[in-house]
Amino acid sequence: MIAGHFYFIISLVHTISMKSSYALSCLFVMAVWAKTLPVLAQASSENHPRILIHYDQKDSFLKSLEGTKWKAKYVESLQSKLKPYMAYWKADTTWLVSRLQMNWNTRHNQVFVKGGKFSHSAGDAPVPTVRFSGSRDWASDYRAPRLEDIIPYQDDKRGVRLINKKTGEPEWIHPSASGNIIEGINHTILLLAQDAAFLYWLTGEKTYAQFAQPIFQTYINGMYHRQAPIDLDKTHQQDIIGLATFEVIHEKSLIPLALIYDFLHDYLEIANRPQTISVFQKWGNQIIKNGVADNNWNLFQANFLMYVALLLDENSKYDNGQGRQYFLDHIFKTSTDRQLAIQESIRVYDQETGIWPESPAYSLHVTESILHILTLLAHHTGNNELKSYPIIEKSVWASFQYLFPSGYTVGFGDTRHSSIPPATFELMISNYQKHKETDKEKQIAAMLNRSIQQGQYQRKAHDLFDLFFYVDQLPETDAPASIDLLTTPTFYAPNVSLFIQRMTQVKGGLMAATVGSYGNHAHANGIALEFFANGYVMGPDMGKGPSYWHPDHRDYYAQFPAHNTVVVNGKSGHAAMRGQHPFTLDAHYPEANRPKPGFDKISFAQMSFSEPATQADQQRTTILIQTPSGHGYLLDVFRSEVRTEAKQRHDYIYHNIGQRLSMIGMDQQAYTLEPASELGLEAGDLKAYQYLSRKKGLAGNLPLRAEFSLAVDGAPELLMNLWIKGADNQRIFTALSPPSNALSEGTAPRAMLQDSIPTLIVQRRTAAWQNPFTVLYNPTIKDSLNPIRTVEYASESPQARVLMEGEISDIITCLSNSNRIEQQKDFYQKGLLSVIRHKHGDAGAQFIFAADTYQIDYQGWSMHALGSSFTGSLEKSPQGYRLEVDQPILLRIPDPGGEHYPLLFTYRNGEILEKIGATPSRQKPGHLEYRISQAIDFAELNLSTE
Repeated sequence: MIAGHFYFIISLVHTISMKSSYALSCLFVMAVWAKTLPVLAQASSENHPRILIHYDQKDSFLKSLEGTKWKAKYVESLQSKLKPYMAYWKADTTWLVSRLQMNWNTRHNQVFVKGGKFSHSAGDAPVPTVRFSGSRDWASDYRAPRLEDIIPYQDDKRGVRLINKKTGEPEWIHPSASGNIIEGINHTILLLAQDAAFLYWLTGEKTYAQFAQPIFQTYINGMYHRQAPIDLDKTHQQDIIGLATFEVIHEKSLIPLALIYDFLHDYLEIANRPQTISVFQKWGNQIIKNGVADNNWNLFQANFLMYVALLLDENSKYDNGQGRQYFLDHIFKTSTDRQLAIQESIRVYDQETGIWPESPAYSLHVTESILHILTLLAHHTGNNELKSYPIIEKSVWASFQYLFPSGYTVGFGDTRHSSIPPATFELMISNYQKHKETDKEKQIAAMLNRSIQQGQYQRKAHDLFDLFFYVDQLPETDAPASIDLLTTPTFYAPNVSLFIQRMTQVKGGLMAATVGSYGNHAHANGIALEFFANGYVMGPDMGKGPSYWHPDHRDYYAQFPAHNTVVVNGKSGHAAMRGQHPFTLDAHYPEANRPKPGFDKISFAQMSFSEPATQADQQRTTILIQTPSGHGYLLDVFRSEVRTEAKQRHDYIYHNIGQRLSMIGMDQQAYTLEPASELGLEAGDLKAYQYLSRKKGLAGNLPLRAEFSLAVDGAPELLMNLWIKGADNQRIFTALSPPSNALSEGTAPRAMLQDSIPTLIVQRRTAAWQNPFTVLYNPTIKDSLNPIRTVEYASESPQARVLMEGEISDIITCLSNSNRIEQQKDFYQKGLLSVIRHKHGDAGAQFIFAADTYQIDYQGWSMHALGSSFTGSLEKSPQGYRLEVDQPILLRIPDPGGEHYPLLFTYRNGEILEKIGATPSRQKPGHLEYRISQAIDFAELNLSTE
């Protein structure tokens, strides 16, 4: 191992060619580096480098480098990446500089845009100036050529020469059609210069400095003479534009420029420094001046500003007073109209849950960005800066709540299923290790190790920041990572209108994620559902389109039909992006954001929503239930109606990954569907319906089953059976939807990632309120045990009976609110929801669960509210029954007989609270009553002893 590290050092300095002198030369090189280079750094009065590493920390870095394989490998990769370009440069010192995207001949110093696209440039500067980006929209029909194929000193009236993605041939195009390619080429070249500057600092080889310096100076000179762009149409674009890009949150070239300056400081000409400093100040002030002050932009901008701040000296060194503290103040304390300081912007987090009010990809990136900033600040100050912002640590731990059982995030809004950014884990581990918070360090490390073991993450440096701030070795952990320990059975984040239900004790795990449209980067989706089962997100969201300006995103991906929801009259919709349409959480169990309760066989949530385009009332109840076999299922009850219209239409839409969708009758015979043309623009529907292909239909007045089939690499087929309640005026459609851009390799088989998505539409040509859409989701695996034999729906009531193996049935009654009543023989419910599990031949029930209920009666067993509606369960136990309830109730049971009435023991905090004796019922002879008059944790009724 030691020899391997020595080989890395030898390769860096290019001094060893003879195997016989191997070890001696390595030791000599290390000694020279350790003794001489820090002295060179100290000779500078400004003490550089200092952004990623202090000038006097080189010895410790070299030791870390020599003893850490992943670090050594990264540095070797930089040298390897630079090698061909160094060869070009040695043959022609202008080779790489000439490929910068500059106004080489025209030397324009003014840039004009029209809205979100480049228009033209003008003016005259004494040197070539930096070209501006082509478009705010990154989607383009073109791609950048290889650096080798870029025309040197390209500045042509025909525009820019790029590669057509379809033909593979080069074309001259106007810059406005180039997307972000122009800035991308420059960034690529600046990264090469950055890596060379770092290697110069590391090895002392001047060739690296000679390679990097002209790239840096040419770009800096060109930006010094460039003015900020002007929007000819005077739109909002003027308020968000940067010096190099259309949005100040994309000014990523600032980072390599700052690091080049930092690592190359002692080599750069002193005479050029005032001009260089002026560019960084101008760029920083453009970022402070522009932006969007009420979302993630503040933090992304602050990340760039951090590099500007740390490369500068104190304010007093500059005539304009704009030094390090000036920019640090704007990062952390001083807000402007378009750039809020961190101490103000972090108030946007939900202080209770720790959730940032945007879709997961943005929310997680915000927290990662702040950790990046605080890591840089802590390096500068030597303090534990994370402790100054406790909401950031809270947000890291809250991020686990986004996860499906597979470890990937939910996919609502402009996002996709992904893991939590590993950089978040790495930076938390670094902080916890440095400040001796061992328990937290091990918990986070366990999650990171889990990602490594599952192939989601390979521990390596992706850039210089990682190289300097990730710990050398991850700590050993005492136990494997468990998402269960870091999440709760239900989780509610009101600032993004997200409710999650988990049933991890079910084989393979089930999870239902229901979302409204609230916060930034939201979609128009009503009450939408994602469903995880069989190890995958079987029922995914569709994600976002190619870009936010692309017609596919605008017309389909951000619209109702791209989500698992209900569309009203073919027209449901509202503004996407800045969602202002949350659902109202009416009722749920178990209590959100709390540990698992004693009764954990059921989870449910009911949400209500007013659909803006049609003024329809909607209500969705999702109920997760564990079967006795350990499997689970979801019952979805969706109400939707337009109260003011006699004639109306409601489309229940569900997308499921797979290769096949079949419709099967209760007699197990497959239906043949006929081509259908009812859905689309011809019917006056949203344009999103046009994205559906191979539409087929059949009448749906009888109950039937939709079976989605997913075959994966010869493994047993994964099935999703949807037991659909029949109804008058109902029609069933199947179709193919465009690929889901939310799916990733962690949430669907690789082969499905670009495939069309089989789609089911249950259409009701009348109100769906008194007789709501009722669909049972039954995930299973072909040729394995499916505990559900059949599902029966009552035609005159919103009740479902699920018949299972072992002569066991679940009776589920879901009403619209707690004041509704359902009454049948031996059954009475005044309340929102009940689930009763019954085994054929047994007296009473295996359990009775009631939610937001005033009274529930079943075969002589009953619970009555003594005031407010209650949520509770009564479940058989080996000795009798266990009761959990959140409000005072009167419990009535059949008299079990015997010499003495059984006692009811109530508990709180693990200790007996009361022993409650029974009273013979006057209302129902032959029954006993127990009055529970105060809050309890649970109660036990022992029927086997006194």
